[in-house]
Amino acid sequence: MNNQHNDLTDMIAQALNEIKCEQGDRFDLAKVNLAELERRTGLSRAKLRRIQANGFVVPPHALIGRKAEKTVLSGYEGFIDSLLRKGIKNSNVIYDRLQECGYTGGKTTVKDYIRKHSDLLPPKRKMVSPQGNRGRRYETAPGDCYQMDWGFVTVETAIGTSYKIACFAMICHACGKRYIEFFPNAKQENLFIGMIHAFQHMGVPRKILTDNMKSVVLKRDTDGHPIWQKDYELFMGNIGFDTKLCKPRHPFTKGAVERLVRYVKDNFLAGRVFTEITDLNYQALNWCERVDGVYHRAVDCVPSDKHAAHCMKRAMVLESIPELAFYLCPERVISFDGFISYEGRRFGVPYAYGKKVCRVRRDGYSLEIYADDMSRLLTTHDVTWGKRDSFCSDQYVSAQPEEEPTMPVRVMIHQAEPPEPDTDFSHFNFEEGLTDE
Repeated sequence: MNNQHNDLTDMIAQALNEIKCEQGDRFDLAKVNLAELERRTGLSRAKLRRIQANGFVVPPHALIGRKAEKTVLSGYEGFIDSLLRKGIKNSNVIYDRLQECGYTGGKTTVKDYIRKHSDLLPPKRKMVSPQGNRGRRYETAPGDCYQMDWGFVTVETAIGTSYKIACFAMICHACGKRYIEFFPNAKQENLFIGMIHAFQHMGVPRKILTDNMKSVVLKRDTDGHPIWQKDYELFMGNIGFDTKLCKPRHPFTKGAVERLVRYVKDNFLAGRVFTEITDLNYQALNWCERVDGVYHRAVDCVPSDKHAAHCMKRAMVLESIPELAFYLCPERVISFDGFISYEGRRFGVPYAYGKKVCRVRRDGYSLEIYADDMSRLLTTHDVTWGKRDSFCSDQYVSAQPEEEPTMPVRVMIHQAEPPEPDTDFSHFNFEEGLTDE
């Protein structure tokens, strides 16, 4: 506040000096033209008249140094401090988390609080040596190339344990439209499911740019050509796209998806709380729709608008072919007690299904179990994400086998009425001495 008042005094002094230079000896501070001074400073004439009475010196405000006992940020300081101690200093992330908790203030207040409490942040990591030569950005045509990769994050539970989950990420290289989905692990079956969901969301490009995943490529031949993993090669043929591999230990070749993975960790996952993976995926989809609807300087466009206007003209719409059902429903072996294991939980299979293998698919909070040839739906379970086994109604035979007579039954016996029970009062004669009158 003192700086503001000093600046105001300097501004008035500069305007007075200009008027003095123009008027010369005719200048009189007591008779200065307030209308001209108003034009030069932008202050109202009433305020200038009050300042003139004080010798054109702006006194400090009487409330300087006083602070309000309660502000719009009161009650949220502990939550912000916990995020700062975790190393989260992005004002956009903290502002979004505060809005989810009911904060109604502005972002500037949050920025000021972060700047004043920067001592809560953990120390920075040591600087690393540069990698050497500088990379060069390249561009691709709309709908021509998508980039995909895996990212991993550690989840801390309420009971103090922790486990890792995998984040599948895919981004359009031309416009920056993105798609992310979380899985319990990074197995090939989850890679296929994530790619199909991304193609349904963004369309099928002409080629996919990825690194040398085990579920994608086995090795390279003597000429350097990739030898594809057989299931992935069949998947490419069924969907209709090509795959281009990056040079080993050259991650910035697919820098767009590498940056997306880091952006997800620094923005979406920072301070995120969820109940189960289904809930996390719903939040991730809403986040993708929100960030794709704003302007991005790196691609100089709004990703959703450019993708719909240009990329989808060249990308193919994923058709509903029968092969998709087999990729979306991976195989599971039925245990001896009639359960299949999926995403760390066990679900019951009807006893009438006599084969050892079936297929399973989770759609939101519902899990469907199909026959191995996808010919019929066997049963449906509600996914509660609990640790207990989920039984189905006809998982076990309700009645035991029973033998029936093969010849006419000719033997007959009789059953008598059971004797009355002997009570403790039977040896007493309660009727003795009673006479009829």
